[in-house]
Amino acid sequence: MIKPQSEENSVQKFLEMVKRSRRGKFKLYIGMSAGVGKTYKMLQDAHALLRNGIDVQIGYVETHRRAETEALVQGLPVIERRTIFYKGKELEEMNLPAILNRHPEVVIVDELAHTNVEGSKNAKRWQDVVDILQAGINVISAVNIQHLESLNEDVEHITGIAITERIPDSILQMADEIINIDLPADELIERLKDGKIYDKSKVQLAMDNFFKAEKILQLRELALKEVAHYVERKIYNEIPRQVKQRAELFMACISSNADISKAVIRKTARLASYFHSGWIVLYVQSQAESGDRIRLDKQRYLINNMKLATELGAEVLRVKSDDVSGTIARIAEERDVTTICLGKPRLSLFQLVKRTAFLNKMLKKLEEKDIDLVIVS
Repeated sequence: MIKPQSEENSVQKFLEMVKRSRRGKFKLYIGMSAGVGKTYKMLQDAHALLRNGIDVQIGYVETHRRAETEALVQGLPVIERRTIFYKGKELEEMNLPAILNRHPEVVIVDELAHTNVEGSKNAKRWQDVVDILQAGINVISAVNIQHLESLNEDVEHITGIAITERIPDSILQMADEIINIDLPADELIERLKDGKIYDKSKVQLAMDNFFKAEKILQLRELALKEVAHYVERKIYNEIPRQVKQRAELFMACISSNADISKAVIRKTARLASYFHSGWIVLYVQSQAESGDRIRLDKQRYLINNMKLATELGAEVLRVKSDDVSGTIARIAEERDVTTICLGKPRLSLFQLVKRTAFLNKMLKKLEEKDIDLVIVS
C-alpha cells in the first residue's frame, strides 16, 4: 500500500516544485471511486498553502453536500462560477476566463473528467486545466481511476457501467505529482451506509450497483497500479542511466475489425505509458479494403479508432500494401520498434490456417530483428 504523506511535507514538496518552472505545476489526486476523500484532501492542501502565504483560489469544487467537505470550503477564497443558460436550465461552470485574469499562484479544480456545457471554450474540464497550466498557474486537481481513457474497457468490464466522461492518459503524464487516495473497501462501504457519500435515499441503489466489495477491490487495484507506474516512470526519467539501453517503442497493428482494434490500441497505450515510451498505430490497407470496396461502417470504425489513437498520444500510420506481414516487419525495422501488438484472430478454420501462415511468416522476420510480439485478446 502507498503510505500517505504528512500534510506539511506534501505541501512543502509542492511548493518547491512551484518555484522550478514557468509552466504551472500539476498535482493530481487519484481515487478508486467517489467518496474516498480526494476533494477533502485538496481542500486540506488549500488551507495549508494559505497558511504558508500562497495565493490559492478555489476554481471549482463539488462538495456533493457532504458536511465535512463543505466545512473545509469555509475560509478559502473562491473564484465565482460562471452561470450558463442551457436548454431552459441555469447551470454553473468553472469560470476559466476569471481564473486566467485573476492569475492566482495555485487554483483548486475538482472533477477533472467533467464535460463542459455546450458553448464553453473547451469541451472538457481537463482542457481548461491545460490552459490554466500553460498560463503559468499551478493546479491541484482530482479524478477517479475509471475516467482514464485507456482503462475504459477494463472498468466497464468490472462495473458493468459505460463511463462516458474520460481523460486521455497524456494528462496523467503531464502531472508533476500523482497521489493515490486509498481506502479499504469495507471502510468505503461504511461511509456510504452512513450517508457520507450520497444522500441516504440513494445508498441502497449504489450498494446494489457500483459499491460492491468485489468491484471496489478491482478498481482499487487499478488505482494503486497506476500510481506505481507513475513512480516507475519518474524513476526512469530522473535517475541517470549508466548504460545506454535500446529505447522502447511500441507499435499497434490495427485492421477494420472495430472491437479488436480498439482493444489493441488501448493495450498498446497502457504498455507505452508503463514504459514511458513512444508508440505507433499502423494500418496496412490491402486492395480488399480500398476505399471503393470496404463497407461504410468499417470505414467509420477505422476513422474512430485512428482518432482514439491520436487522442491517446500515438503516431498513426496508414500504408497501402497487399503484403501485410512484410509491411509490418519493414515499418518495425525502419522505426526500430521493440514490441508489436496484434489482435487475436476470431476466424473460421480455413481463415485460421491462412492467418497462421501469415503469423509464421511475420514471426520469422521479427525474430531476426529482436522484436517482441504481443497478442491481445
